Amino acid sequence: MKLSVIIVNYNVKYFLEQCLRSVLKASEYIDTEIFVVDNNSSDNSIPYLTNLFPEITFITNKNNPGFSKANNQAIELAKGEYILLLNPDTVIGEHSLFNVCRFMDEHPIAGALGVKMIDGCGNFLPESKRGFPSPWNSFCKISGLSKLFPKSSLFAKYHLRYLNENEIHEVDVLAGAFMLLRKTVLDKIGLLDDSFFMYGEDIDLSYRITSGGYKNYYFPEPIIHYKGESTKKDVRYVKTFYQAMIIFFQKHYPGYQKLYAGFIYMAIYSTAGISALNKLIHLPRKQKISPKLNHSVFSTDDMTYEEIIRSLSNNKHKSTIYHIYHPETKILIAAGDVQTNVDKEYNGLS
Repeated sequence: MKLSVIIVNYNVKYFLEQCLRSVLKASEYIDTEIFVVDNNSSDNSIPYLTNLFPEITFITNKNNPGFSKANNQAIELAKGEYILLLNPDTVIGEHSLFNVCRFMDEHPIAGALGVKMIDGCGNFLPESKRGFPSPWNSFCKISGLSKLFPKSSLFAKYHLRYLNENEIHEVDVLAGAFMLLRKTVLDKIGLLDDSFFMYGEDIDLSYRITSGGYKNYYFPEPIIHYKGESTKKDVRYVKTFYQAMIIFFQKHYPGYQKLYAGFIYMAIYSTAGISALNKLIHLPRKQKISPKLNHSVFSTDDMTYEEIIRSLSNNKHKSTIYHIYHPETKILIAAGDVQTNVDKEYNGLS
């Protein structure tokens, strides 16, 4: 078995359905097994998806053990030479799996590989390639220096914005949304650290890979990542994220832990205050299709996933919402929006 794809799901069954359809297309070009680990979803994910994808192995948890533990459950069953950790809110191209595995085959020093992720509007996601959150890099990010000097190799090492997003680079940290791992490396350094419930486990794993003598590579294979669909970006998210950073520092930078914790708590409280202020100023609004925006629909009947991803990336525009339409299930998906049981000419979109 060449590749084992592992996807952890929590209440995003339609995004996961789209993801699985793209993965199945890509698996036609490489020997692949697919695992879905469901962390006690309440949206009827399991009965809905198992009926659609009988060829996929589903692992159903009766509680939510967290992202790391869920991935480890499948890794222990995986037979692939490579392990791909993949978010459910992603779409990959038909040749993506073949391309990334070929690169790993040609670079035996590579312990892990990440790709060029774009959001549902075609914008490049900077977390596709990152530096380690060292005390200095973290300070530059929290203080805003990295935003002020995005092209500086001194101040912007957290997101490595000075590295060309369309070129191959050796980097420190890869995103868990798409993280291709060499199984022999995992056997050597260990699986995901389940003390990270959510967030930070990819940073910790990236750190251990390089500490084990291997390299992490950024490879500009474009995929869509509907960032935020599988997680809710609220104050609790911010707290969980930064607490994960504290765990990372306790583990790898123990001498800086107290100093770093002060910056972290400051970031949590300031974000919480901004969030509360926004709630006072703005009433909650449900995202809906607006006639003031342009809409572009890509149908999987007319285009391949690679063509959709390329078109979205080349035609990104802040006033345009891009939808992917699936005729076989009548689902229309865009960033932050899922419409079910619709026709191709939904609301006049074309």
